[in-house]
Amino acid sequence: MADNYPARVTLVDVSLRDGSHAVRHQFTEKQVAQVAAALDAARVPVVEVSHGDGLGGSSLQYGFSRQPDLEWVRAAVEHAPSTKIAVLLLPGIGTRQELKQARDAGAQVARIATHCTEADIAEQHIELAREMGMTVCGFLMMAHMISPGELARQARIMEKAGAHVVYVVDSAGALLIEEARERVQALRDALDCEVGFHGHNNLGLGVANTLAAMEAGATWLDGSLCGLGAGAGNTQLEVLVAVLDRLGVETGVSVYGAMDAAEDVVKPLLPRPIVIDRDALVIGYAGVYSSFLLHARRAAERFGVEVRDILVELGRRRTVGGQEDQIIQVAYEIAQRAGVSPGA
Repeated sequence: MADNYPARVTLVDVSLRDGSHAVRHQFTEKQVAQVAAALDAARVPVVEVSHGDGLGGSSLQYGFSRQPDLEWVRAAVEHAPSTKIAVLLLPGIGTRQELKQARDAGAQVARIATHCTEADIAEQHIELAREMGMTVCGFLMMAHMISPGELARQARIMEKAGAHVVYVVDSAGALLIEEARERVQALRDALDCEVGFHGHNNLGLGVANTLAAMEAGATWLDGSLCGLGAGAGNTQLEVLVAVLDRLGVETGVSVYGAMDAAEDVVKPLLPRPIVIDRDALVIGYAGVYSSFLLHARRAAERFGVEVRDILVELGRRRTVGGQEDQIIQVAYEIAQRAGVSPGA
């Protein structure tokens, strides 16, 4: 093992949360149970389950779930007895009451997510999760949008509120390798708690960025089976497991078990291959929230314009999660300038 890697890391699978974006939040309880059971059999220690935009995300703005979050959480808890089930909550979308309900349903890990400049709105949720005995992760989304030093300042707010782990979250898959390393290093230097990294693969750097993050001190690493997630998907978990095994980094996860869970359970659920196509590449190139992709495709079809024109303009405006309404506005404005009628 290389001297600059930690001896052991905690892997978190996000197939049943970030992957929800890729299936338009249409997972069934049966599918959740199957994926959770396969991850449990592979000895993945933490599995995140909820609407793609977190608890309470089922809505007109973000997309309606096929079933309520709590039904998914209960199914995962029942079928993954050796695995800790995590939930994501974005303050302003999910509420403290929903977090309590998720804890009562068996969730043991709370991941509290904000835009990278808004850590202060997560304080009460982090404090509550800590009081309820949950392992608490602070999630600083769209981390490419601010400097490493400012990101570290925001991370300290989350740590002070009680977070056990604070994540650098590359929501757009826009970070280059050295940029990922620098941000994780800034947090590692500033914090006493553990540091995590959540990557997307829009520039093809999911695994590489995750390794750079680990080298800089990240010990909680996210991935998803088959890369199932928003945009071009997340760091591919089964690949990451194999790479870490080759490096001699202990994860506790079965290499073959992760491969089998991906190939036999998740792959048949994919509505389309998770690849870096033109639209997903533009997400990373323009630095746009990965979950905007399907919304932008629908808007492009509705207004008869190009998806990439929408995404590039959203990037120019520095649009962030929670501003999904801007996708329609941008598509409309592009159509107006081009003289295109909706549905033409």
